[in-house]
Amino acid sequence: MPVFNIHHITKYEYDRPVKESVNEIRIYPYACTEQEVLHQQINITEHPEILGITDYWGNQVGMFNLLSSHRELIIESKMVIRTLSTGETPAANPATREQLRQEITGNLRLLELAQVQAADLRVTLEATVSEFFVPGMTVAAIVENCSRFIFSHFKYIKGITNIETTVSEVLELRSGVCQDFAHAMLELLRYLHIPCRYISGYICPNRNGMRGEGATHAWIEAWIPGSGWCGIDPTNNVWVTNHHVKLAVGRHFNDCTPVKGTFKGPARQSLSVYVSVGYEDGHIFEEINNVQMETVEGKEVPEEHIAPFPAQQQQ
Repeated sequence: MPVFNIHHITKYEYDRPVKESVNEIRIYPYACTEQEVLHQQINITEHPEILGITDYWGNQVGMFNLLSSHRELIIESKMVIRTLSTGETPAANPATREQLRQEITGNLRLLELAQVQAADLRVTLEATVSEFFVPGMTVAAIVENCSRFIFSHFKYIKGITNIETTVSEVLELRSGVCQDFAHAMLELLRYLHIPCRYISGYICPNRNGMRGEGATHAWIEAWIPGSGWCGIDPTNNVWVTNHHVKLAVGRHFNDCTPVKGTFKGPARQSLSVYVSVGYEDGHIFEEINNVQMETVEGKEVPEEHIAPFPAQQQQ
């Protein structure tokens, strides 16, 4: 089973001092049978105490405060992880939508994940679903066809979208990055009442090459009767492999954001994210993303101004 060395640095910089920074981090590997954490070290500016909790979706969350005045905040994660996937896929699973309906009846968690989030999109979703769905298909076949449809008809283009791009815009553009493709696939499958959830993580080096390697990545998991949660990556049109490392799960990106927080102060802020993934043979994939976000646009604001952190778009 492959072992990966993953180094993830999130750096916030401010053009003037800020204070009372309150934060949540979801950069811990998700607890599941498909992966084993051999080591993880978290380093944060000024070494604050980190309170660990488990959220509604089962994610490990770290919470910390940086109360004193500061001009930068650096959050660093170093981990060594072994992936344990057997490589089996649910492609041949014969479960039908009727079996799925019976299985999720009364299961509030699954029912919640089977509801379309953007109710105003139903007409668009119906038209898009008709391009890959045929009545009578198994649940696994629907999931595969949806992934193949997105991979074949949507263009992978960095910079054309951001974290605030809506599913409606993604379906219109038919372009974007992994985060956009995951959100689009979630809504398409939920339109067909298939429970599915957003997955945040990394895609590690692969001899065949995959889009999104060496960066934070996103894919989805669909609930298939008899198989449970099954991961599939529409950006690369593959069922998840030993090259996918899972960090967090949820309804959408906002439930899985690697770093989330606020601070006090009238400052402009910028965000840069560095990710490197080392393979066993020593080969390293690296990527740096710079996100610029101004919280003040050349005007006076109160000293107690509270601003959110910009978030990293997953590639």
